[in-house]
Amino acid sequence: MELFYAKKHARNNSGTFFGALLGCSKNCHKHLLESGITHIICVRQDIEAHFIRPQFTDTFTYLTLDIADSATENIIRFFPQVKKFIDGAIMNNQKVLVHGNNGTSRSATLVLAYIMEKFGLTSVDAFKMVKAKRFCIHPNVGFIAQLKEYEPIYKARRTLERGQTSCDNRKLKRKAEYLESSDYDLIQPPPSPVYFGNSENVEPNEFSNTVCRLLSQHRS
Repeated sequence: MELFYAKKHARNNSGTFFGALLGCSKNCHKHLLESGITHIICVRQDIEAHFIRPQFTDTFTYLTLDIADSATENIIRFFPQVKKFIDGAIMNNQKVLVHGNNGTSRSATLVLAYIMEKFGLTSVDAFKMVKAKRFCIHPNVGFIAQLKEYEPIYKARRTLERGQTSCDNRKLKRKAEYLESSDYDLIQPPPSPVYFGNSENVEPNEFSNTVCRLLSQHRS
């Protein structure tokens, strides 16, 4: 996996870059080309569209997503679309940049979901992996809950694709199909926002404990 941050990037073995708006501004065009970027996922909400927008449509293939950085935003519905876009690029030996404004919450959540499903990881393990590359990631509390909710969904789909079935897996498979075909609100907003404080000091066990507490409140 490659995580792109402004004019610096770290290397691994996939084709996904991840960073902030600064990393895709007009003065970074040359560096994007030198890094081999061919596809860009641009994440913004409508009120940000005048400054977070595709800058180089004649050079790169864009996927633009309108997502608010809000604990009540239903970001999980975008996970299958993002995975399909990234996989399509990587299959052709191309590279993808995922960016929002600060590169800490919305784009981080999309990358985390992709890493989870791509490598069969839990949300906590994916968080550790991505944070090791980009220390400042800080998904909001609603996005954290949805990443946790996505674990059994994608795992059930993988299990059924291997020919294994169960009642629970079939239910989760149907839920996954809704994600791919509609805007159903599969995730209800958490009861109240809970923030980690300084994002640089977020530890994986704190991430896990917060997720468990939120899900317990949500399901009670």
